[in-house]
Amino acid sequence: MIPFTIDLKPGVPINEQLVYAVKRAVVSGQLKPGDRLPSVRALSQELKINPNTAQKAFARLTGEGLLEVRPGIGCTVAALPRNATEEQRNGILKEEIEHLVVEARKLRLNKEDVIRAVNEHWSRMSSR
Repeated sequence: MIPFTIDLKPGVPINEQLVYAVKRAVVSGQLKPGDRLPSVRALSQELKINPNTAQKAFARLTGEGLLEVRPGIGCTVAALPRNATEEQRNGILKEEIEHLVVEARKLRLNKEDVIRAVNEHWSRMSSR
């Protein structure tokens, strides 16, 4: 069983959807540091995706420091370092923020609309 929610949508690379689903589960508290994730094989079978796709997503999440591979245990959610600098924390979000800005500009939204939407989502995820 997958310990997070994912609803695969056509038109978006599956590995990107998987990365996003895990990140969302971590920030919303659905996944906590130390929680185990299914193996690449088990995940790919349950989602009916290519194992290489699942491996690519796990490798990216591991590279970003969100997951860690523990011998004999498997892939687990990593603890974010308590002493991470603001620059390091901002670096984690850089790509996602750029994506948000590009999409918002493509849709011709103004900055206030984006900030309002971010605040709404922030509140919704904080109340979980």
